[in-house]
Amino acid sequence: MQGQEKERSRLARDLHDGLGGMLSGIKQALFAMKGNQILPETSAAALSQVVSDLDRSINELRHIARNMMPEALVRFGLKDALEDFCDHLKQSGELKIHFQSFGMEERLPQETEVVLFRIAQELLNNVVRHAKASNSLVQLLRDKDRLSLTVEDDGKGFDAAALNQVQGIGWVNIRSRVNYLGGELDVRSAPGEGCSVHIEMQLP
Repeated sequence: MQGQEKERSRLARDLHDGLGGMLSGIKQALFAMKGNQILPETSAAALSQVVSDLDRSINELRHIARNMMPEALVRFGLKDALEDFCDHLKQSGELKIHFQSFGMEERLPQETEVVLFRIAQELLNNVVRHAKASNSLVQLLRDKDRLSLTVEDDGKGFDAAALNQVQGIGWVNIRSRVNYLGGELDVRSAPGEGCSVHIEMQLP
């Protein structure tokens, strides 16, 4: 897991700083060309389309880099990174996410922050893709050396008793990461009753 996250971080930096910087430079050069040249109407329209496509490519690149290793997680910690991720998911307008945080004034060890962020990221992606929910609650709570993470939604729910038989990569990753942290995973759900996932762990 440590090796995987280090590689994610390296790739995210390469994409954001390397390729992202190159594309931004090309965009600026095209803008300058557009302003300094008198072009036929068809050529001007084609150039504008190229700049627009390039702009979308840069935004998509930033989105990929942020998913691989959010800058807020490295610079500011788990609380800010989770809040930023929730705000990003809310932009579609389809899901209202309520984020709450208590006792997170001090940063956790970076390795712990990264693993907890990946768990929350996977849980929220599951809500967006599968739950058909209108509202979700994300709660991060620290009480001295105990930490808990809760993700709830008001979606269609599922049979929690059958979860141990689910072999999807998402739940496998969640379980393995919770075990890696020495935490406890509690999933409560039923068809038509939403879902509540609670993770509790002892901090190192």
